[in-house]
Amino acid sequence: MKEAKIPLLNTYYNDYSMGETVDLVKQAIENGKQLHHVVINAGKVVSLQKDQQLRESVNASDIINLDGQAVVWAARFLQSPAKERVSGIDLMMELVEMAYQNNFRIYLLGAKEEVVSRLADIYIKKYGAEIIAGYRNGYFSKEEEKEVIEDIVNSKTDMLFVAITSPKKENLLYTYKRELQSVSFIMGVGGSFDVLTGNLKRAPLWMQKNGLEWFFRFLQEPRRMWKRYLIGNSKFIALVLKEKLRTKR
Repeated sequence: MKEAKIPLLNTYYNDYSMGETVDLVKQAIENGKQLHHVVINAGKVVSLQKDQQLRESVNASDIINLDGQAVVWAARFLQSPAKERVSGIDLMMELVEMAYQNNFRIYLLGAKEEVVSRLADIYIKKYGAEIIAGYRNGYFSKEEEKEVIEDIVNSKTDMLFVAITSPKKENLLYTYKRELQSVSFIMGVGGSFDVLTGNLKRAPLWMQKNGLEWFFRFLQEPRRMWKRYLIGNSKFIALVLKEKLRTKR
């Protein structure tokens, strides 16, 4: 079912539904092959226009899903197929459930110690201790990276979820994907651990469907998020319009 990536604004994406993505991950684990997964949203597309390392890290991934309604709309506006939005947090939830059903194990890397340990406890209570191969907070230095990667490999996990900010998580997985070859699925999930533990609220479903999840996040932390969303979203719209004009010519 592996399909060719579709070009979009100096990056690519796979037009997979949620169900198709989960099936591909299950097949990879069963076959002992690695899938390096990433999602793109409006902010990440804007960042990778100038950040060459981030662009390489994203484009080298095996599966790239459209996360964020804005990139789904942009793809369709540019006459490219886009079945649905596959958000990172929703995919992680589906994959953890799938892991439980198939006796796969997960490793949680990222967030503060109290957050990642709380999420591990939530999963242990819901699915049993066997599902957790290990966990670690996301606060480590460049010099500690290899030690962290060794711990993940030694845990013999099937899946790795990395909840660290962009572009650090994308670059970390790209840099160490060979060392992580025994881990069948590696994925960055941003701030998902904070949401899953109730540390941050997620936008209501109607806001998610109407592309307003960014606005909900902005309202929670306006001082920290105004530049990322208000300026970033304007740049994204400009990129899309510029590409539309280019293709018309």
